[in-house]
Amino acid sequence: MIRILSILVALAVAISACAPAAPRLGTDGKPLPRAYRISPGDTGKIQFRMLDSVNALRQAGGRAPVALNPQLNAAAATHSRDMSVQNRPWHFGSDGSSPIDRVNRVGYQGQLVGETISETYESELETLAAWMDQPDTRRVIMSPDARDMGFSWYQERNGKIWWTMVMGG
Repeated sequence: MIRILSILVALAVAISACAPAAPRLGTDGKPLPRAYRISPGDTGKIQFRMLDSVNALRQAGGRAPVALNPQLNAAAATHSRDMSVQNRPWHFGSDGSSPIDRVNRVGYQGQLVGETISETYESELETLAAWMDQPDTRRVIMSPDARDMGFSWYQERNGKIWWTMVMGG
């Protein structure tokens, strides 16, 4: 009898350990956001998820689709890392470079349409939604002149992500 009781207690403890942990709450009583963590192997998945999302928005808006461009991806990656070094989201590099300078440096043959940037702990799709809520960044994403897209990020150890999207045509 004690053996069965011990097994049942052990089973109850094991099952209770499987219950989800209660979310940490902020001072407003709402759950605190969790940092979105990106693994090194997620690069392709994230870039293509963003490309698919951007193209779905563009199609809904009657715009032609864009294609991922490795040169624009490189320009976006460079700028994301540089924004982290500068600890501020803005369009100029620590060397004074502009978005036009960066796309020229990577050898992109088209013209820069625009650049969108963000400093956040949110996912790429949450960031895209925020960009689409702002007229200036939505204009870049939905530009009829855009044919190519570069998208990259830099994530700090604390989880902060510096996102950069570059549109070219």
